[in-house]
Amino acid sequence: MAGNSQRKGAIRKSSKGNPTAGSGGRVRRGLEGKGPTPKAKDREYHQAHKSAKRAEKSAARRPKRKSGTEAEWVAGRNSVVEALRAGVPVTGVYVAEGAERDARLREAFGIVADRGLSLMEVTRNELDRMTSGAVHQGLAARIPAYEYAHPDDLLEAAAANGEPPLIVALDSVTDPRNLGAIVRSASGFGAHGVLIPERRSAGMTASAWKTSAGAAVRTPVAQTVNLVRQLKAYQDAGLMVVGLAADGDVSLPDLDLGDGPLVVVVGSEGNGLGRLVSETCDQLVSIPMASSLESLNAGVAASIALYAIAEARR
Repeated sequence: MAGNSQRKGAIRKSSKGNPTAGSGGRVRRGLEGKGPTPKAKDREYHQAHKSAKRAEKSAARRPKRKSGTEAEWVAGRNSVVEALRAGVPVTGVYVAEGAERDARLREAFGIVADRGLSLMEVTRNELDRMTSGAVHQGLAARIPAYEYAHPDDLLEAAAANGEPPLIVALDSVTDPRNLGAIVRSASGFGAHGVLIPERRSAGMTASAWKTSAGAAVRTPVAQTVNLVRQLKAYQDAGLMVVGLAADGDVSLPDLDLGDGPLVVVVGSEGNGLGRLVSETCDQLVSIPMASSLESLNAGVAASIALYAIAEARR
């Protein structure tokens, strides 16, 4: 019968209906080469895909935390012992072969043992090379690059504590000891962090760590590419910005912004606040002085201002 041949390879035809219905042949051919069903986040019109794209854009807008350029070496017996006493985050202590054991070396070894730090003995030439020829007296310590917070982290720290933000911003403060002192005061008077510019500013070096007396462990230090732009971003977030200036319009005892969300900007001891930073501030605040002394050390000025603000917040 025509169309119903039993020969090998012949096609059996049906007189009615869809000749491929129920066979799955059409479906298999339609899916051929397409592979497995994509995950939801990979489908362009799926909600999971759109959510993932929004998260990527948000992450791109917010820079990652930044670290210092490279690790730092502390060289010399007194310097190493002071760094260990202050709780500086040392990653390794190196002693030269044959170094004379005195009280400082024994104290350093004791702290290293108590903190479970790495202690390595190297040749004197090797220690010279690692410390770039510094006078190490047979003892040196390695400190990792500091990991700076993002400026928004300081706001999040305040929100986590249910407190109005209090941030200390530094304008051209180049002495790391001043930075360390300010970090210590910020920690002591309840500030949520310290903000510094990436350039023309002291960084969290070993000297700053030591001066902070361990407060740098508790109080984050954030970096910003542009201080003025970040201050404006804080203003947009609802914070008031006040700058410490010898010729300020408001005397510190009369400051009525202390109990609200606030950024206190401290300038360098020599030049004070920069023009653009000064113009960005909502108020310029002066610290009343009993004598004709022109200016206070940046660390001292910050401590006085933070004390007054802490009192206003009580």
